[in-house]
Amino acid sequence: MGPLLMLGAGRMGGALISGWRRAALLSPGDLMIRDPHPGDEARAAIAQGALHDPDPAAMGRAGVVLLAVKPQLWREAAAEVSEALSADAVIVSIAAGVPAGDISTAFGGRAVARIMPTTAAAIGQGAASLYASDPRAAAVAQTLFAAVGVVVELADEDLMHAATAVSGSAPAYLYAFIEALEAAGAAAGLSPQAAQSLVRATITGAAALLAQGGDDPAALRRQVTSPGGTTQAALEVLMGEGGFGPLIDQAVAAAVARSRALGA
Repeated sequence: MGPLLMLGAGRMGGALISGWRRAALLSPGDLMIRDPHPGDEARAAIAQGALHDPDPAAMGRAGVVLLAVKPQLWREAAAEVSEALSADAVIVSIAAGVPAGDISTAFGGRAVARIMPTTAAAIGQGAASLYASDPRAAAVAQTLFAAVGVVVELADEDLMHAATAVSGSAPAYLYAFIEALEAAGAAAGLSPQAAQSLVRATITGAAALLAQGGDDPAALRRQVTSPGGTTQAALEVLMGEGGFGPLIDQAVAAAVARSRALGA
């Protein structure tokens, strides 16, 4: 695969560095990083041998280029490095909404894979949606991201917008729910510390049960919902008119629309 050149090494880039090192897929010596303000994980990798701000000759050795800058900056990042890259370098983009064809053109026609990962890649439990029309680019992306979580390949690039909305952005939805539940617990009389401990342990435990068991979420929900009990009373609010179903539909639609706009 050759050395990997990271264009952008912020929160997501740092999560990937951590995950790849945890999986023993890449060592610091395999990394080149271009970022004026690299994050903590990137700085640690640089201190241990990753090359920061490589010159054109070094960039020419990169077998893979990870495009991890903000979507608004990707064209500038491509223009700065494209001429230095080898002709067979594969571009792997995590820039939300930006079409593979546009990326390939900006990088001189090189093969492109698009990926939408999650930050849980840092602990080997990420989720990533993948689109690539080029088999070699798809294989490279699979190697990189299967090492740090689950990879789902999409047959149609247009589905990347939906995948971004239901996976790439979804950790924030869960964190927002946890924030709200902790606040509601405190409002009901629990101390903030007790609400925090109970909510976080409950959420992570429920997620672990879902991951390890064979039941789907609806079956698990029914198992813990006694007829006429406290859980049913709460679910009648959460799953009633204006509850989870309509709200999540609206949230996903808004994220899809924003993803499309970023690629325009």
